[in-house]
Amino acid sequence: MAAALVKRVSGLLRPLSVSLCTRTPQICQLSGLIKPPILHNSAFSVRAPLRATVYQAPRYNILQRLSALCPHATPQSCRNLTYYSVKKGKRKTVKAVTERFMRLHCGLWIRRKAGYKKKLWKKKPARRKRLREHVFCNKTQSKLFNKMTTSFWKRRNWFVNDPYLKYHNRVNLKV
Repeated sequence: MAAALVKRVSGLLRPLSVSLCTRTPQICQLSGLIKPPILHNSAFSVRAPLRATVYQAPRYNILQRLSALCPHATPQSCRNLTYYSVKKGKRKTVKAVTERFMRLHCGLWIRRKAGYKKKLWKKKPARRKRLREHVFCNKTQSKLFNKMTTSFWKRRNWFVNDPYLKYHNRVNLKV
């Protein structure tokens, strides 16, 4: 079981080690980070067999190899909520929430479906129509968004010709 897994992983990583041998400008920058083992020690060369004296790439685990090739592959999650601002000492709103979601006056949050503006040329018309719809966020997400926004975003707004007017008041719907 473990041997099969090692073979699969080594098969996946072999193209990475081959690409390290090519001399592109990006790889040249990366190759400065990886130090090859010193094989020219006299005691080592006497005891080592002939085929072992050929340069072998140092063995690194998969995370070290992938993070060297693309350093932004594993970003740290960050919910940039400011509890106390520098100027007035007040809580601040997370701008990403107000840009992506809309709060109805009844307390529900709505959003657009994911991928509603991505690669529309390859999607069928029925799917494009479905993606244009708005969906409600669940209870957990609504509570989280309420914590991430200030009271300014929770007040009632009256807009002329508001398309969401019939959705602001909840009728026969329990949260």
